[in-house]
Amino acid sequence: MAKLKFGTDGWRAIIAKDYTVENVARVSHGTANWLKQNFENPSVVIGHDCRFAGEMFAETTAKVLSEYGVKVYLAKGFVTTPMVSLGTLKQKASLGIVITASHNPPSYNGFKLKGHFGGPLLPEQVQEVEDLIPDENTTHLEGIKVEDLQEAGKLEYIDLEQLYVDHVEANFDMDAIRNSNMNFAFDAMYGAGQDVMRRLLPDITFLHCDYNPGFEGQAPEPIHRNLTEFSELLRVAEGDLDCGLAVDGDADRIGLYNSKGEFIDSHHIILLLVYYLVKEKKMSGKVVNAFSVSPKIKKLCEHFGLEYQVTKIGFKYIAGYMVSEDVLVGGEESGGIAIKGHIPERDGIWMGMVIWEYMVKSGKSLDDLIDEVYEVVGPFKFERIDLHLEEADKQRIMKACSEGAYNAFGSYQVRRVEDVDGYKFYFDNDEWVMIRPSGTEPVLRTYAESATTEGAFKILKEVHETIK
Repeated sequence: MAKLKFGTDGWRAIIAKDYTVENVARVSHGTANWLKQNFENPSVVIGHDCRFAGEMFAETTAKVLSEYGVKVYLAKGFVTTPMVSLGTLKQKASLGIVITASHNPPSYNGFKLKGHFGGPLLPEQVQEVEDLIPDENTTHLEGIKVEDLQEAGKLEYIDLEQLYVDHVEANFDMDAIRNSNMNFAFDAMYGAGQDVMRRLLPDITFLHCDYNPGFEGQAPEPIHRNLTEFSELLRVAEGDLDCGLAVDGDADRIGLYNSKGEFIDSHHIILLLVYYLVKEKKMSGKVVNAFSVSPKIKKLCEHFGLEYQVTKIGFKYIAGYMVSEDVLVGGEESGGIAIKGHIPERDGIWMGMVIWEYMVKSGKSLDDLIDEVYEVVGPFKFERIDLHLEEADKQRIMKACSEGAYNAFGSYQVRRVEDVDGYKFYFDNDEWVMIRPSGTEPVLRTYAESATTEGAFKILKEVHETIK
């Protein structure tokens, strides 16, 4: 059978094409062998999101692991990825497994691996698991009943949602959020965050909080073009809704809206988190961000005297720092953010709760809080356009970047270049553009920052005209 390749923190594939019961069992065999090699009495927490046949794939995983003598804690019903990560840490399990394809289209499912510390399994360990995946499944799955495993003490059901609710209640002033005169909205994008938010804040406004494994045919990624209905909900409320929170299919990424229905990007969310945690919560620590994140965050860190670190793109790199160092905030441009005092894991709901607590405690609107940050770092807008190119054109452009061929893009003179992961070209007036290839498809990602939205799009236009 074909070799199964892992990505950032696990495997993903199209359901019924490569994502089959047999292949999930193969991945489970590799995972079980890795656990046996690395732990004396291994145990694992398993959960699944809202995708098609999640329960069946989670039970398949449980059956294979049980055969190896691995103790299984299985979540009943759908759960978020952060719930599995938190459960792995609280249960002192060796590993967490999430049956999810996160923000990918509904035709996909996946198999994510979480370390015992409550965050993404580190890259070298993910590779070790992949190397142990056999060519075929040798377990007779039909002969194993989950009820029998439970009766034999090999499998226990675990209430990860309750564990998460308790953790939220212990770490936030939920009464202040529930009883404030501010009104909030939540869009689960038909994902796994829907039930827990109903439990935590039953009186807020909900959208797309139904069980729908097809996600209405849309990838549950919390970016503006996928959230236009949510944006409109806030806009027509004419100020009656103060802020909107959206999360992706497994609730580890965040999307945020102000009361006017305007999208607030991750750069601004990271700035707000750093500002609140340092200024109001009197916390400290290093800030670790992916290469595509705005340099404005570095400017805020300098203002507060915080150490700042840039990593390659991928939350696994940020998680590595969070596990080994004192990190206050770690974030990516794509909406994956983690903070101190929680787990070293992206968590869209947790970040939303921090922002909402900040708003109700201060009595200020989201726009007012952003303006306070602007007083330190200056106003800015960020835009991103993905160019769909032939692979040869993508490679030609990246070769030109590596050879220093671009000294200017139209009227924008390049002052300096950084190449941590892709290429960041800095211009005058705190403006910049970044060019980075997708590793999996013929796509070139281009990102720009300027003082205004028009300025950011003007940069992208001149860059695209120059490189094509």
